[in-house]
Amino acid sequence: MIRDDLLAFMRRRRLCVQASVSAAGAPQAAVVGFAVSDDLEVVFDTVGTTRKMVNLRQNSRIALVIGWDDDQSVQLEGVADEPQGADLERIKRVYFAVHAEGPERQTWKDITYVRVRPIWARYSDFRPGGRIVELNGKELLAVETR
Repeated sequence: MIRDDLLAFMRRRRLCVQASVSAAGAPQAAVVGFAVSDDLEVVFDTVGTTRKMVNLRQNSRIALVIGWDDDQSVQLEGVADEPQGADLERIKRVYFAVHAEGPERQTWKDITYVRVRPIWARYSDFRPGGRIVELNGKELLAVETR
């Protein structure tokens, strides 16, 4: 049930903050539209020639912050890649189901689809009776009730 709650929370959001590291080691952040698969993969699109993508290709580790409102958030760390073939078509369907403008955006020059596979996630609910849940990939690590 906890995993389903996490998935439902993430699916109620359309934007997240993406944090990564530049080639020089400097932090950088961007707001990106995203969708999430049943396997907790986060999917977004971007122009492949942006500084963000150039840096992700050099260092695929990425952190995302989802839902910074209502005393709830998800912090997710993972590894980004650019799927190909049938895997690419699958994640595009996930993304297009959330972002109606997605099919139009794929006509842009050098559009790239990114999949983030979670390594670690933390759902924090600081509302009365809320809880903090940590996952290692898809495996539950800890639950703390507030």
